[in-house]
This record gives sequence, structure tokens and C-alpha cells, in this order.
Amino acid sequence: MKILDRYILKSFLITFATVFVILFFIFILQGIWLFIAELAGKDLDAWLVFQFLLFYSPKMIPLVLPLSILLASIMTFGSFAENYEFAAMKSSGISLKRAMQSLNIFIVLLSFVSFFFANNVIPKAEYNFVNLRKEIFHTKPAMAIAEGLFNKIGNISIKVNKKSGEKGEQLQGVTMHEKSNLGTGNKSVIKAKRGLLINEENSNILKLDLFDGYYYEDVMPKNYEERKREPFAKAAFKKYRVNIDLTALNPVDENEKITNTNTMLTLNELNFTIDSLETNLKKDKLSFADNIIQGTDYALKPRHNTAGGDPYKAKDLLSLMAPDMQYKVLEIAKNNITSLNYSIDSNSADLLEKQKNINVHWIVLHEKFVVAFSCLLMFFIGAPLGAIIRKGGLGLPIVFAVLIFIIYHFINTFGKKVAQENGIPPFLGTWMASIVLTPLAIFLTYRATNDIGVMINFDWITLPFQKLSEKLFKNNNNQNGN
Repeated sequence: MKILDRYILKSFLITFATVFVILFFIFILQGIWLFIAELAGKDLDAWLVFQFLLFYSPKMIPLVLPLSILLASIMTFGSFAENYEFAAMKSSGISLKRAMQSLNIFIVLLSFVSFFFANNVIPKAEYNFVNLRKEIFHTKPAMAIAEGLFNKIGNISIKVNKKSGEKGEQLQGVTMHEKSNLGTGNKSVIKAKRGLLINEENSNILKLDLFDGYYYEDVMPKNYEERKREPFAKAAFKKYRVNIDLTALNPVDENEKITNTNTMLTLNELNFTIDSLETNLKKDKLSFADNIIQGTDYALKPRHNTAGGDPYKAKDLLSLMAPDMQYKVLEIAKNNITSLNYSIDSNSADLLEKQKNINVHWIVLHEKFVVAFSCLLMFFIGAPLGAIIRKGGLGLPIVFAVLIFIIYHFINTFGKKVAQENGIPPFLGTWMASIVLTPLAIFLTYRATNDIGVMINFDWITLPFQKLSEKLFKNNNNQNGN
């Protein structure tokens, strides 16, 4: 390796390491402030808190790493251009493309490392993190419920205004929503003035005693027309006990260990899981379609053919029946159609939830590759951009880096959310940000390596203020002259 390559690589690594450490701690503190609020004052030892932060921190790497590469690239190459080091290189016959050669190798290796990290380290850290939370919840069950926000545990959402007591077991102002299994909204709502958490050792059941409250429950009438009235039942209580299954918060197997979430799976495990889920979904769709076809065929087929010939060729089957029988037949047909519509709606909602679960697994699978590609993408945006703007330090480079990263993160989050809701394919949703910004990386790299440059003009922002200040200054001079 030549002296120049070592110098460029050393300058980049120093900047990258500094930026990475600073951003890493910023993202950690920003991401776990709710957990810090729950951990503080719970008599947890320092080693347990350290483990908590250690297992939580790896999931921040996919956010910190691309931003660090982008900012370090802009700062390093901007500093080279600002200090005329690139001019000295070009006078010696060394192009920008040649100057980036050592960093290209480093970024490619870093991409492979980031893929390995996303595929092996993050799933294990997530597994240990959730298991550690499970152990903390057993020793401090009140930590499963944070103040002032709804905490989702399975199909139950709980909100408390205030917690008190030695272990936070005494609750004030409890609101609980229980979701319907069919995905049709809240099944019941419970409001109580106060509550008490009771947890037995080595038990996954968290008992919640509620005092002085009301219980609201939606009623589902058998008659479809009466459902439009949205009837409900209401009852008051002095004491009401609710059993909360903590395994809904942390799925466990027989050995009380976390067995399966999409973020805890490696690439091979995700492929196997997705294949199984898609196979089961196809079977469910076929089974549902067969049931619908058999049900409609059975409802439409006459039991007896007394008129002879093909019964489906009759012009009016009702004309063969007595008037009182016609009314009964129409009522039966109406009820069959209503039941069929309800069955289609409920099964469609169930199939959609299964498809969303498959989409989430696909998104997690693609994210492992997106993390690796984002390292290359951000470098080939930041390095040529730094050479073009010719500014190092922490001023203008931070503005460009934050702006580009916000655009990348917004598109990435938007795409994943839409893909998760089955609006677009998971591949497109996960790679949307990379697809949008890749042309920018190619454009900037081409302009920088060919020494074309890009004119960055902010006159359209500063010119109106400049004219306004000149006008005000002129008016003040005229008034003073008069």
C-alpha cells in the first residue's frame, strides 16, 4: 500500500470512528429513553442495566452505520478539497478515482461485515434482549406497563396515569382495551380508578386487580341488520380481576425461552419460515374457497325435483311453491347470503393478517441486504459530494449529510410501512430508498471523477433577504436625511 493510500485511509478511519462513536451514543440515548425511565429506581444492579443496554445497542447499527459513512465521507473528502490536497494529487497525475481506490476496498469489506452483523449478531442480541426483559418482568412485573401511554400485550392494551409502590405495583387511572380476535376493533373497554399488580414467582400470568370502575363490552347480535345499531353492555364493579399472559409479550417455549420472532431469525431461518407461512396461506385460501363453493352449491341445489327435467332451466322456481313457502324460501336465502358475507369478511381479515405476517418476514430478510448496500450507497454519495462542495469540518457537511439521511430514512420507513400493509411488494418497499438514491450516487460520482463539478447556488434563498435589508437600510437613510 502506497503512502497516499495509507494517508487517505487513515484520515477517513479517524473521522469515521469519531463520528460513529458520537452518533452511536446519540441514537442509543434517543432510542432507549423510555426504557431508562423504566429501569431507573427499580433496584436493578448495574450489571443487569449494562446487559440491557448491551443487548439493545446492536439494533441501532443499521441506522448509525450508513449515516456515519455518509458524514465521514463528506468531511474527509471535503477537507481534502478545501486544503487543496486534491489539487496537489491531480497535479501529480492522481485522479479522484485513484484516490478513492483504498477506501473502495475498505467500504466493500465493511459491507460484508455489516451483512454478517445483521444476519448473525443482531438476531442473537434481540433474542437475549427480549429474554432479559422477560426476566426483569418476572422480578419487576410493573415494568411491563409504562406510564402515560398504551402498552400492548397480546390483544390487550393497557394505559395507566401513575404508578407507585416499592415495585410500581399500585396503579392509578387504569384504562384497558381488549381487541377482538377478528380484527374488528375493541371488543371491551375497562376503566378503573386504581389497580394492583400481583405476580407469582416462575409464573407467566400477571394478575391485575381493578377497583371502582366500569366495564364496557360490544355486543354482536345474530341478526346482521341489528349490528348497525352497535349495541353494547355496561356494568360497574368494585373489584375486577384480569389475568394477563406475559407470554403474549415474550413468546416462550416449554423451557421458557423465546422461540420465534422475525427479528431473531437468520437468513436461512427466514427462508424456511417464509416458505412454511406461504404454504399454509395457500392451503387456507384453497380451503376457504372450497368451503364457499360447497356452501353456495348446497344452498342453490334443490332437494327434490318433482317437475322433471333440469331444475336450473325453470323460469321461476318460486312459482312452483305455495305463497307461504315462497316467503320462507326468500328468508332462508337472505339469511344464507348474510351469513356468507360475514364469513367472507371475517376470513378475508384473517387471510390479510397472515399475508401481513409474511410481508414482515420478507422485509426483515431484505433489510439484511439493504444494510450492506447502504454502506456502498452512502459512500458513493458522500465522497464525491465532499469533493464537490469543498468544505470539511462540522458545518456544511453535517447539513448535507443530515438532509440526505433524512430523505433516505423517510423513504425507507414509508416503503416498509406500505409493504407491511400489503400495499406494495416487500422487495420494492424495502429497496425503495436505495432505488431512489442510487441515481444520485451515480450522478455525483460521475461528475466528481470527471472533474465536472456541480453548481450549488443558494442565492434563491439569500437574495430576497438581501434585497429586503437593502431596502430597509435605504429607507432609514432617507428618513435620517430628511
